[in-house]
This record gives sequence, structure tokens and C-alpha cells, in this order.
Amino acid sequence: MTATEPERAYAPQQGLRTEHSLLQRAGRGLTTFARRSPLSAFWGCVVAAILVMAIAAPAFAPHGPLKSDFRAMSKPPDAKHYFGTDQIGRDTLSRVIYGSRASLTVAIGAVLFGTTLGALWGLASGYFGGRFDIVSQRIIEFLQSFPDLILAMAIAMALGAGIGTVIVAIAITRIPFGGRVIRAVVLSLKEMSYVEAARGLGASHLRMMLRHILPQCVAPYLILATTHLGVAIIIEAALGFLGVGIPPPTPTWGNMLADSLNAGLVPPWWLVLFPGVAITITVLAFNLLGDGIRDILDPRLRGAV
Repeated sequence: MTATEPERAYAPQQGLRTEHSLLQRAGRGLTTFARRSPLSAFWGCVVAAILVMAIAAPAFAPHGPLKSDFRAMSKPPDAKHYFGTDQIGRDTLSRVIYGSRASLTVAIGAVLFGTTLGALWGLASGYFGGRFDIVSQRIIEFLQSFPDLILAMAIAMALGAGIGTVIVAIAITRIPFGGRVIRAVVLSLKEMSYVEAARGLGASHLRMMLRHILPQCVAPYLILATTHLGVAIIIEAALGFLGVGIPPPTPTWGNMLADSLNAGLVPPWWLVLFPGVAITITVLAFNLLGDGIRDILDPRLRGAV
């Protein structure tokens, strides 16, 4: 059967109305978030600005991150180099901007990979229970017994230097948190009446997990991912500072802090201040944005916003 001419003309209009409705719903959601939590909305704008800066780093950076000006080595901030230069004449502002790209790539990749894997593990562990749950929790407790930085450093040293290695190393430290939180949510959800009804109607385990339980885990997952981005940035910077992160000359905030130690016994203040401020603002922005998302999505805190 072929569509008539009016039906073919109506289909694009229906698609446009659906898209317009989705945009309106997203706009209303953002407006509600900004009205209920203006401070978190402000830090959300800061996060958006940092992400735009990282994506469009070539457009914002005044110089190349690896370009050396041997006539302006270890120079303090001036009209040509707003953040000064390092010991081989590289522009600090440009390296901070390009460093946001590497640091955020590692942090976002590690958090998405680690939190997602942990959430799926927690979903299966909480749903099936029994011996699988007991063994899973002992493995998670073993991972949590190590400090995050020590565990990430050991994995990075074992696997070798590289951006992929750093992502995997940080992701493994995020798995236990996602597993524990989502497991606790699943343990309460699987006893709900609608889940029991689906089980009574003969729904498969996969359908019950994906259709009836997993959608209710989206809110805690978003809160976990947002708040853990700040932790991942700190771990990545610490690994770069210790020399087991992304290898030079790739600019990252941690590598810049490590390079400042090569400038002399007392590092120039601008080589320490500006990467440190970038790390501080980014971590603070992600943490406060995560707090705002938690306040909006958590029903127990919704009335207090």
C-alpha cells in the first residue's frame, strides 16, 4: 500500500511538531532547573563554557600549545602572553586551553565507561542476588579497599603510558561506586508491585531489568556521573603530575604542573597558578552541578529546593 498525497505531506509536519515538542520540553526543563537551583544553573553554564573551550581549542588559543618562543622563555604575563610562558617559551594560556581538551576527554571517557560498567554490574547483582551478588560485592569491596589514586597509578604503570591507559585506569576506580549505588536502587525496585506484576505475567529477566528497572536507575546514574567527573579530573591531574599519565608533550593540566618543577627550585608562580585554577574551577563546577541535579531528581530533596 502506498501513502496518498495528503499523508505524504502530513508526515514531515508531524515530525516537525514532534521535534518542536521535544525542544519545548527540554527548554521547560532547563528553565525549571534554573529557577529551582540558580547556583547550580550558573555552574552548569561554567561547565558548558569549559566544554566549548575544550572542543574549539584551536579557535580560542592565541598560539600553538607546542610552539616555542625562545626570545620569551619563562616570561611573566604580559600583553603578548597573557598567562606568561614556560621554560622553553611555550604560551601558558594556549597550553591551559588545550589541556582542558585532554583532561576532559580522559575524565568523561573514564566516568562514562567506569560508571556504566559498574551500573550494569550493580543492576545484575541486585536483581539476581544469591551467590552472584555475594561474589560481586566481595570483588567490589576489594576494589574499594585501595585508595583511588593508588589503584589508578598501579594500573597505569602496569599497562603503560597513553591516553587509553589512563582512561581505563581511572574507569576501574569508578566501577565500585556505580555498582554499589545502582545495586541499592535495584534491591528496592525489584520488590515493587509493578515488577511483581510483570513477573507474574511471565516477563523474562532481561525484559524486567531493561524495561521496568533500568529506567528508574537513570537519575542516580546521572548524579553519579556528574559528581565523579570532578574526581576523575583530579586523578588525571595527579597521574600527570607523578609522570604516569598522558606522556608529554601532550598538554594536560597535570603535565603542566609537573613541567613547572623543571623551571627551577622555585617554580614561577604563573606556571603553578593558572593550571591549578583551571583544575579548581572545573572540579568545583562539576561538583556543584551534580549537587543541583541530585536536588532536582531526588524526590526526598525535591521539596527542599
